[in-house]
Amino acid sequence: MTGNTPSREQADQPHPSGDERFGVIDKHLKRARYAQDQLIETLHVAQDVFGFLDEGILIYVARALRLPPSLVYGVATFYQLFTFDPPGQHTCTVCTGTACFVKGADEIVAAVGEAYGISAGTTTEDGILTLKTARCLGSCGLAPVVLLDGEVNGREGVESVLAEVAVAVESPTVIAAA
Repeated sequence: MTGNTPSREQADQPHPSGDERFGVIDKHLKRARYAQDQLIETLHVAQDVFGFLDEGILIYVARALRLPPSLVYGVATFYQLFTFDPPGQHTCTVCTGTACFVKGADEIVAAVGEAYGISAGTTTEDGILTLKTARCLGSCGLAPVVLLDGEVNGREGVESVLAEVAVAVESPTVIAAA
């Protein structure tokens, strides 16, 4: 073996940082038999575990799958659902697909953004709330749809979303679903 690429046996060892979350990624890699065509799924697992992807995680995945880091980075930056910034304690994702847009999703995004001083794709300075948009959440019959801390809320309006977000951010700390 050459370079810094770990062997399959080395990948079975605990991560040098001691962070047990890497163990979840390792279990996935074992189940996937370290197949390079499992890159996107592996990135999903890593983001689910860490809440976001950073350079260290991308390098870890690249080495484990024996892929060039540039390829892993290229895939991770190509797909909008991967994020490189830590999420806030609470996450509000507003569907902006056609049905939701027609029923006022853009007004919901604008109102939440204005109320918390952020724009879509950003997190408040205090790390409490992340505001995201999604092209489609697959619940068009419930438009407009808002995903708040992983819970789907349908037929939402500006006032109801603002009230729900206010309750969430004032509640005890919850690690938001990505």
